[in-house]
Amino acid sequence: MSRYIISIFFLICCVFPGIAQEENGENKKDSVVFKQKYGLRVGIDLSKPVRSFTSDSYNGLELVGDFRISQNLYIAAELGTEKKTTNEDLYTFETSGSYLKAGIDYNLYENWYGMENLIFAGGRLGVSTFSQDLQEYFIYTPNPYWDENGTSGTDESILGESSGLSAQWLEALFGMKVELFNNLYLGATVRLAYLINDTPPDAFSNLWIPGFQKVTDGSRFGLTFNYSVSYLIPIFKKAKKNPVKKAKENN
Repeated sequence: MSRYIISIFFLICCVFPGIAQEENGENKKDSVVFKQKYGLRVGIDLSKPVRSFTSDSYNGLELVGDFRISQNLYIAAELGTEKKTTNEDLYTFETSGSYLKAGIDYNLYENWYGMENLIFAGGRLGVSTFSQDLQEYFIYTPNPYWDENGTSGTDESILGESSGLSAQWLEALFGMKVELFNNLYLGATVRLAYLINDTPPDAFSNLWIPGFQKVTDGSRFGLTFNYSVSYLIPIFKKAKKNPVKKAKENN
């Protein structure tokens, strides 16, 4: 009889620790929490160096950055410089200057657990300071008497550089950032801008503004694109609860 009691005792000692370990393992598994990264993400707009390399009339550089302040909200900015030579039938001018865009991005995408990609919408206030150098300008005559191409010489009185010019605009944007490798992101945005105000030269209008780019006659809207590669510098982390575990708790 004592032998059976001893056997049952050993069986209990073997089974219950196994059950306890299994429960502890499940609790440990459930307790694993993904840590979301909060920090400064800095990078460069890839399109401008590529355009500078492929075009003799353009030179530009733009630095991009954002900082995460909540689950889906980021403060963001772009700082850049551009130089563009424009050749048209009646004029040739060179624009050069710098600009700053600052605003917010809001992430619209609910990531899979453990991922930190973004599909976002945002807004920017843009400001630019620049100069315009009018190098050539032809007076247009609709019905020329001798000149068949409709021009009647150069007005040299308005040629030269106009400095200290400025412009301000608003941008609405939509874009995405995808984490290719740990902390390294590839991004793209499309931006619709509205020109609020600009200071033109004395003799002609601003037809190209750094940061805003081409200004169209009869419209104050502009459309630009941005392709960036950036690196996240983590500063601190916050826990993100596993949605599966959260759903179990709610049930």
